[in-house]
Amino acid sequence: MIVGSLVALVTPMKIDGSVDWTALKHLVEWHIAEGTHGIVAVGTTGEAPTLSVEDHLSVIRTVIEVAAGRVSVIAGTGANATAEAIVLTREAAKLGADAALLATPYYNKPTQEGLYLHYKAVAEAVDIPQILYNVPGRTGVDMLNATVARLLGVRNIVGIKDATGNLERGRELIGLLGAGMAVYSGDDATAIDLILAGAKGNISVTANVAPKVMAQACEAALIGDAARAHAENDKIKPLHTALFVEANPIPVKWALAEMGRIELGTRLPLTVLSPAARPAVRAALVASGVLS
Repeated sequence: MIVGSLVALVTPMKIDGSVDWTALKHLVEWHIAEGTHGIVAVGTTGEAPTLSVEDHLSVIRTVIEVAAGRVSVIAGTGANATAEAIVLTREAAKLGADAALLATPYYNKPTQEGLYLHYKAVAEAVDIPQILYNVPGRTGVDMLNATVARLLGVRNIVGIKDATGNLERGRELIGLLGAGMAVYSGDDATAIDLILAGAKGNISVTANVAPKVMAQACEAALIGDAARAHAENDKIKPLHTALFVEANPIPVKWALAEMGRIELGTRLPLTVLSPAARPAVRAALVASGVLS
């Protein structure tokens, strides 16, 4: 089982929007050195919607090659068409990903039955561990806990990333799934409490800029050391809010550029962090000890 701090890695880009392969390799090495337990390549934070299929798969391939088995690599392979999700998941499996992360189909708003059949179809088509991903604030569709529970026992489905930020709902989900499916937090602000309640890790945006502290907080929470987990988390708590002052990954890419780790490149329709939002992000970076 993949556990701990799993960074939802940004896809570094040059000013012209091309993928910065050198910076990507450096980020993977940095995360391994800092103690990150796993890397999610080309998720929401990795700008999956703006990458071509060729770039999408090349980023996954590069992360796997650089990680070289030292940490788990989870490939983002969600799509709003089931057939496309199957293709991406199959390709990620061929590349050697340890697991795939599949966001609920976005925009077309499937029913709960549609979500169940979507995930069942992908799981039956591709033999790789798969993590469901419920993020209703982005996709426009909410996969209910009861629907997730229906997928218990479906071969290859091993976990779910719950990005609702609702602790009560997350605890209920953990109780429903038991040992049959791992729950991962997808909300940095509530992640430590969810891990203390039985979740297996945090698929994190904050870990992009504070990997060591996030890893230490998750490690403490996983062994039930609430005091130490909260103490570590308190160090980076300002980031959990500031990195979402504009749509993710706009703030976190600006933060990494300020840290000198990437160039300030994105692809439209995403833009660079607005000048009005920059003081809040910088203040959080300073308060968390990331910048002086």
